[in-house]
Amino acid sequence: MKKISLLIIAAIFTLSLQSCRETTQEKTEDAAKAIGEDIEAGAKKAGEKIEKGAKKVREEIDEEIHNTDDLNGEEATDDAS
Repeated sequence: MKKISLLIIAAIFTLSLQSCRETTQEKTEDAAKAIGEDIEAGAKKAGEKIEKGAKKVREEIDEEIHNTDDLNGEEATDDAS
């Protein structure tokens, strides 16, 4: 009777460990997926900011080329007067 009880306890213990492993694996997979989504969202946001900055730089360069850059409400000149 003692041997049967020990075998049953060992079987239950083994099954409980297996169940915990599956749960842990599922949680790990969910966490990895969430991290991937966060990285993707962050990269998209960074890309948008880079594009916005590049547009601003293009506009500033265009203003300098065509002497339409405003400095304190006055048109800027390249003369060192």
